[in-house]
Amino acid sequence: MAAATLSLPKLIPSHRTTTRLPQIHPKLHSSLPLDTNLEAQNQPQPKDQSLLFQLKAASLPITALALPFLLEPQDAAAVGGEFGILEGRSFALIHPIVMGGLFLYTLYAGYLGWQWRRVRTIQEEINELKKQVKPADGDQPREPSPLETKIQQLTEERKELIKGSYRDKHFNAGSILLGFGVFESIYGGVNTWFRTGKLFPGPHLFAGAAITVLWAAAASLVAPMQKGNETARSLHIALNSLNVLLFVSQIPTGIDIVFKVLEFTTWP
Repeated sequence: MAAATLSLPKLIPSHRTTTRLPQIHPKLHSSLPLDTNLEAQNQPQPKDQSLLFQLKAASLPITALALPFLLEPQDAAAVGGEFGILEGRSFALIHPIVMGGLFLYTLYAGYLGWQWRRVRTIQEEINELKKQVKPADGDQPREPSPLETKIQQLTEERKELIKGSYRDKHFNAGSILLGFGVFESIYGGVNTWFRTGKLFPGPHLFAGAAITVLWAAAASLVAPMQKGNETARSLHIALNSLNVLLFVSQIPTGIDIVFKVLEFTTWP
């Protein structure tokens, strides 16, 4: 017990012992961004501090990239400025402007198709007229008959139609309508969702969906048409005629939507 009592003071520090603060290393002191130490700021930073600075600089973009994955689904799908310019008037007006142009281009494609059909049917008409022409008696020259005059006129007309390359022009126009039309139809629905967070079932939406389907259906008939299938040609014409009627029906509803866009959106 005595030995333990005598050793106890050695374990308890004296009240006179003072705690010394650690001295700041001169190099660490020189790295502090003080306005009075501008020359030291230009000195190369230690490797550890440079790595720390890079990690801090990379933390912001990493956080921005990870943020969408941390949001709840209903928060990520919310509308009210989250999509920025995609909700603005500029992107909303792209759809009606492009679709208006595609409507006019549809009429032009129909004209090209009609001209190409005329090239084919006019030859059939010429062949029927030739069957009605009576052979000439002897080698005596004579005035051409009305049928022969008609055949000559149709032949010249057919030559001019062939020069127009309507077959290739119609095919190219149909390809453009199919590509841009399907893209723009989908874009219109997506843009509506960007602005409002939902779609609006109604005549405009349903007519647009039907037009998109008709574009695809009419294009699917090209292969049998190239093989001379008259049924495919007739169905192709019928589908495109219905397409034009649906396009016309969309004009009033489309104008109403444009007015709503101008009312409820802002630039850009």
